[in-house]
Amino acid sequence: MSFLNQLKSQATALQNEKSEQQTASDLNAHLTEAASKTTLLYLTEMVKQLNVLAPDGPKLSLNGKIPWPDMKLVDFRVDSRKKKLNDKDVFDYIALVWRLVPREGAPKPGSVSANFPPDLERIESRLAAGVVKHERINVRHPEKNTLQAIRFDYVEEARGGVTVTVDHHAAKLTFRLANLRGFGVLNKSYPVDQIQSPLLDELAKLIVGQPSTFIEIYD
Repeated sequence: MSFLNQLKSQATALQNEKSEQQTASDLNAHLTEAASKTTLLYLTEMVKQLNVLAPDGPKLSLNGKIPWPDMKLVDFRVDSRKKKLNDKDVFDYIALVWRLVPREGAPKPGSVSANFPPDLERIESRLAAGVVKHERINVRHPEKNTLQAIRFDYVEEARGGVTVTVDHHAAKLTFRLANLRGFGVLNKSYPVDQIQSPLLDELAKLIVGQPSTFIEIYD
């Protein structure tokens, strides 16, 4: 075989490889779009029901010692955003959000203090995760003016949600779960071929506080 024929053979092999990669990429994008649409339709229908039911919320506490009142989930909303991929409009992410408010009465003010770094970090992370309105106050000794503790004055209301990030190249959806079993955030990814009604049913169970296999461990 001449050197020119060798070059032709190498070029043909490379073109075939690129064609196969493009075909696989196109298939991944198609399957990912289908899974994203399935997810959006499911969540849109679920929101209609949950806004009527106002299911019970998780047990909440900023420091693990002072409990919040029994909560309920209200004001469910779902939205989605698109992006460009190979000059096509495709899903970027899907967002489901809701409010956590007391089951009885209006949200009331509360207060919690910390004077050790681990406790302070725990409270701050939970305030951030729950998007809790609060004010941070330095508590000082009345005479020495030394810092004694950090106090957080807050309102007993928080936000929860599920944000679904769409990865067309990897053909997977990543679910960011916020405040489903208390204050905290967890990410869980699934390949798009698993995004079907049974899995989304488990997500719905998790949201309303029923036993669920959507995740096995929640920190």
